[in-house]
Order: sequence, then C-alpha cells, then structure tokens
Amino acid sequence: MSNPIDSKMRYKTIITSFILIFSIFSLQAANKNPYQADIIIYGGTSAAVTAAVAAIKLGKTVIVVSPDVHLGGLSSGGLGFTDTGNKEVIGGLSRDFYHRVYLHYQQDTAWKWQKKEEYGNKGQGTPAIDGKDRTMWIFEPHVAEKIMEDFIKESNIKVYRNEWLNRKGGVEMKDGKITSITTLSGKQFSGKMFIDATYEGDLMAAAKVSYHVGREANSVYNETWNGVQTEVFHHGHHFKTNIDPYKVQGDKSSGLLAGISDQEPGIKGEGDSKLQAYCFRMCLTNKAENRIVFPKPDNYNPANYELLARVFQSGWNELFNKFDDIPNHKTDTNNHGPFSTDFIGMNYDYPEASYEKRKQIIKQHEDYQKGLMYFMITDPRVPADLQKRLQTWGLSKDEFRDNGNWPHQIYVREARRMVSDYVLTENETLGRKEVPQPIGMGSYALDSHNTQRYVTSRGFVQNEGDIGVHAPKPYSISYGSIVPKKGECGNLLVPVCVSSSHIAYGSVRMEPVFMILGESAATAAVLAINDGVNVQQVAYKKLEAQLLKQKQKLRLN
Repeated sequence: MSNPIDSKMRYKTIITSFILIFSIFSLQAANKNPYQADIIIYGGTSAAVTAAVAAIKLGKTVIVVSPDVHLGGLSSGGLGFTDTGNKEVIGGLSRDFYHRVYLHYQQDTAWKWQKKEEYGNKGQGTPAIDGKDRTMWIFEPHVAEKIMEDFIKESNIKVYRNEWLNRKGGVEMKDGKITSITTLSGKQFSGKMFIDATYEGDLMAAAKVSYHVGREANSVYNETWNGVQTEVFHHGHHFKTNIDPYKVQGDKSSGLLAGISDQEPGIKGEGDSKLQAYCFRMCLTNKAENRIVFPKPDNYNPANYELLARVFQSGWNELFNKFDDIPNHKTDTNNHGPFSTDFIGMNYDYPEASYEKRKQIIKQHEDYQKGLMYFMITDPRVPADLQKRLQTWGLSKDEFRDNGNWPHQIYVREARRMVSDYVLTENETLGRKEVPQPIGMGSYALDSHNTQRYVTSRGFVQNEGDIGVHAPKPYSISYGSIVPKKGECGNLLVPVCVSSSHIAYGSVRMEPVFMILGESAATAAVLAINDGVNVQQVAYKKLEAQLLKQKQKLRLN
C-alpha cells in the first residue's frame, strides 16, 4: 500500500519538473533570436544615434547594426567646424548634441592645449559658442564621439559594431516589408521597422528601393544648378590662371598630368553619373607637444602633385585658408583652392562598389591626401614661406588614436539618393515651392564640391562642379523625402540618403540635419508600429504633434 505522503511528494516533483521544463522552453523561445527588436537601425552615423535615442524615449526596443566601430559618422570623424546655416532651425536631439558640446567646453579640463579665452568665437554661419542658448557648434572629434557614446549608454541601446550588411541576399522581405537583415558574420536581425542611416544607402538598395546616383539634368526637376556646370565657379576652387595640363608642358603627346580626365566634361545642364569629390577632414595641430609630422604614405609619387607645383608657381598662396580653428590649437581642415584635399573624380564607383572595392577607393584617397601633405612639406617646388609654416603643422596625437591619428570616416558627401513619390529639389530649398508634411528644416547653401577636372577647349586644365547658392531663408524638409515610394517597402525609413535631387542634397547633407532627420524617422517608425500601418500611411498630424513635443523645428513661424 503506497504512502499518501510519498504520492503527494511525487506529484509535487512532477509538477515542479513540468514548470521547470516549461520555463526553460519559454526562456529558449524568448532567446531564440537575441537579435530582435521593434526597430532595427543600420548604420553608425549621427543619424543612427539620434534615431536610436528617439525610439527608446518613445518606448520601443532598438538594435543598432553598425558597420562602423566608431559612432557618429563625420560628426566624430573630423568635421568639427559645423556647417550650421541658421542654427535657430536646429531642434530636438540634434540641438541637444550641440548643447552637450557646450557643457563639455565649460569645463576647465576640456582645455588641455590652450586657455578657453584664447580660443575666440569663430564659427561657420554662427558664433562657435552661444552662451545665451547654451550651445557650441565647433568641437574636437573625440569630444563628439564621447557625446555619441553617452547617448548610447544613457539609453542602454544595443549596438553591434563592425557588422556589415550582406548586400547579396541579406535582406528578407515578405508582403512588401523587410522581415530581417543578415550581416556578413551571419547574424540575423529581425524587426518591425527598419531605418537605413548609412551614408551609402546599402540597406535601401538591397531592399530594391528606387534610387539615383549622380547629377540629374536640369530638365528633370525644372532646376538651374543641377547637372554639368562648366565655367561656373562659386567658391573659387578653380584654376584662375592658365595652367598647362600635360606632363611636358605644351606637348600633348606626353600625356596628361595625374588627376586630369581625358574625357569631355559634358553639356552644361545635362545629367551624368559623376559625384562631387570626397576627402578626409583632417584634424591638424601646430601645438608641438601634440603634433605628429606628416607621414610619407604608401605608394607615394611626387609626380602626382606636379599640377599643384604649377599652381604654386602661378602665384597661388591660399594654402591655409581652410585650416578652420577648433579648440585646443587644432583644425578641421577642409578642401580649398584648385588643387587640395578633394580627390576629384576618383570616387565615381564608390556608391555601387563592393566592400572590398570601397576599401581600395578609401585607401587611394588616404594615400592621395597624406601624399599631398608630405609633398608640401618636402618638395622644393613649394614656396619656401608656405612650406616653412606648414612644417609646424601635423596630425593631432590625441585624435583617432587607434587609426594612426587619421580620421576613421571618409567624407562621403553624396552617394545613393532615394527616389520616392516626393523629391526635394532646389525649388523647395530656394523657397519657390511650399513643402508638404515637414519633419525638420535645413538652411545651408546649395553646396556641391568639384566633380571633375578636365582640359578646356583652349587647352588648359579646369575644374567643374563647384556650386554654392545661398538659400534665402530656412526651408522645411518633407516626410515624403524619407519614405520609399508606395508599394516598394512599407517598413523602411531613410533619413540620410533622402529623396532629393543632387543640388538640393548639397544643402540637406549637413550633420545637424542628418541628426534631425534621424530623430524624425524613428518617431515615424514608432507611430507606424503603434497604429499598425506602413510608413507611407503614418498619420501626419500625429507625427507633427509628437515632433513638436520633442522640440523639433518644422517650419518658419
């Protein structure tokens, strides 16, 4: 006869075992895909960071899948002399970023290499430091990166770094929506909404969303400043004197100097597949204790800079005009003049290139730019006064320490641009057309760097593509510019490679604007999830109300 006490114990043991087994299966089910969240953000740019923070603040789970190790894109990659335009239209998390920059430089410990009062207050389009609204618009790269990392840590955001989208078959779609993306490491990230926050638009392209690379003809969107712009020189980055393009001056048979195309530039106003030039925004210093002498690069060949030697011989002396001051005796050094840091014509393949080919293009740009600096401090053809002064400059020891003090992000000024049902053009940026459903604002000039270097009909070298047209007032950016065409992809938002013409993108492509659009994209994604609709169907009134609550600036009052 069985003991009733033993029976009860066995019963309890069985029940406990079932509970334990059920719990284990439940836990396994919950952890079946640890790479799952409401919103998956692909990219490591400033837009990716603000998008992630905005989504978390609105109660959604987020994963950032970043091909980059360092977060912040160009904002932490050397572009510290911010292209602000009218800072009054910069709101939300974007403005918070610049407020945090201000707070950092209020600390005495932030001024290691100079006193704060020695720095001055020069910015681009606005004072560097605005004590009234507690913002600062000029900063060192490592400061920007720390602030980006602070954003991530404060919101406890999951970031998977050095994860590259498998662009061939790595995007799974069902019923017109992305269900998951897979990286080259094999990780599969699943979500309800996806945001492509890369400079290249790789996720957008892999999802078969319409896009364009290059310059449209003016006739496409009834524009003036798009397409080929021969003999138009807005910034002065052209050859102001007649300079011979041939290796042996006057001898066509000797061949062209390095960097000069043998192709015709094209018909003015017509479109092409060419891109405005890329460069690295070098962080330089003339503080001896923090300076590294410009290194001799791989593949150095002084013949690559013969054209620059001829520019100097023509009397050009504006070498230091874009050594823009950032704190602690450092610079954000940008392209300036007819032959400078922009590697003109050498980036055309970049947007569609494989990862390996992109690495080669980036390395070529690095070698070119390092070679440029090395040439100028060593070659006897450089004017002695300029050379002597440049020899007091070098790379900053305390920046980009894990990359040989070289910026980890090349300046991808433009790559793919989405083509949606709404396309932003110069007509909106110049105030000729009203913008529907605004989600943020821009105000910078329509700015394009040179696109090609060619030989004129008179037999001299010239650059083409340098455009700068002032926007008369800040303009709104439409929600339609960050969502794909109806029917293409119902759960993807694109806040960087926005739907815009080439020349309008010249104004949009500023880091404060990318941060604005990143936040707005995430806000729209949250509303789409809450209402169970595609991104193209988000109720604009709800989006507008939420963005205003987040202190975004949507239109001029």
